Amino acid sequence: MKPRRAVAALLCLSFSACAVGPNYQRPAVPAPPQFYGALPPQDARSLADLPWWSLFDDPVLNGLVDEALRHGFDARLAAARVEEARALYGVARGAYYPQVGATAGVVHERADQFSNPEGTARTKWTAEVGFQWELDLWGRVRRLNESARAEYLASEEARRGVLLTLLADVASAYFALRELDEELEIARRTQSAFQDTYDLFDRQLRGGTASALETTRAEALLGLVSAQIPEIEREIVQRENQINLLLGRPPQPIERGPEATPLPPDVPAGLPSALLERRPDVRQAEQLLVSANAQVGVAKAAFFPTLSLTGLFGNVSPELGQLFSQGKTWSIGGNLFGGLFTGGSRRRQYEAAQARWEQARVRYEQAVVQSLAETSSALVSRSKLAEVQVQRERAVRAYREAVRLADLRYRSGLSAYFEVLEAQQQLYPTELNLAATRRDRLIAVVDLYRSLGGGWAPVPPGAAPTFPRPVSMP
Repeated sequence: MKPRRAVAALLCLSFSACAVGPNYQRPAVPAPPQFYGALPPQDARSLADLPWWSLFDDPVLNGLVDEALRHGFDARLAAARVEEARALYGVARGAYYPQVGATAGVVHERADQFSNPEGTARTKWTAEVGFQWELDLWGRVRRLNESARAEYLASEEARRGVLLTLLADVASAYFALRELDEELEIARRTQSAFQDTYDLFDRQLRGGTASALETTRAEALLGLVSAQIPEIEREIVQRENQINLLLGRPPQPIERGPEATPLPPDVPAGLPSALLERRPDVRQAEQLLVSANAQVGVAKAAFFPTLSLTGLFGNVSPELGQLFSQGKTWSIGGNLFGGLFTGGSRRRQYEAAQARWEQARVRYEQAVVQSLAETSSALVSRSKLAEVQVQRERAVRAYREAVRLADLRYRSGLSAYFEVLEAQQQLYPTELNLAATRRDRLIAVVDLYRSLGGGWAPVPPGAAPTFPRPVSMP
């Protein structure tokens, strides 16, 4: 009974022992009461808590997002990394349990003539089951499991970060593609107007009522605008190929949605402190900090001796038929191992673990501050681009009116056609700038969604896909 009691006492000691090393505590990173450059939020709601895809009311965009989540190369690679981390976490958890192995063998031998003068050959059959179990007295195994679990959770947050970036890239590329379509329409419309002008001057030149200067100038403007059309068409194909790559499919045309993509309504940005619980990169940085903190405990546990139990149970017999009826053998023991002199290597390993923890802490603080900066920039861009669009729409209306008035003056004989030509020349880049501003406003909303770490809100049945809810913090 005494050996059994000793083993039971050791097991109880193993399970009740405290883990050496510091327990994790989240570093104090102060968050401002509101985002810099933004109005105070009316409530704690956030764009990231809304089904962002529905704000644009574009079924084609929803379909592209769904396909990117299911077939995109980045999404598939990130999922494979999570599976790898999950498997490694399972490997670390295996250290909690005894490592059991089995051996079986047969030996037919004859000893030398001095110890076996009769020259008799003997056969020995063996079947043994052995185990080895490290008693986690100092929490080394527990710290290793804590580190592996944090690495697994960090890989899951990294996957969500990849999906977040993937969705934002798809939406941004799609809005850029739609803007190129608008640029192409403007260029073709302007080309048609310049073509009419050139044809008019060319007819007048042949009739002797127009100068060569007017005709060559109209021809030059026509050539400049006409050269823009194949350039825009080239950019459209490049943008389509970019979207196809994000979706994980070969090059092909991209379907377009409604003629006009509406801007989403104004929504509050939420509270800065919510970024700590929402943004995948911040959550990933914290999980890596948890892992580094646990590794400090692992390095500290190396200063203490390790205690392991070993055991062997089996049978030995000269005959196979008698292997499990007699010849039973067993042994059980404990090993205590500790280094007496290591030349300071364990101390240096402990210091290195502390330095890695410090690096992880700095990266976590950097991720928090970066998230605040990105959100602030996105909020300011969204509001300021709205002002830019208002003024550029005003300029476009004014130039269109100038073209109309110049055309009336020309037809009334009050001015030369140079006024019409000049007004058309000024209208073209203004319309392009307005199209670019509309695109930038849409992309600013996407950037705001990305900076807020959106995608955690539950999705009603039948809605477009989104991320799963985040894993709880340890």
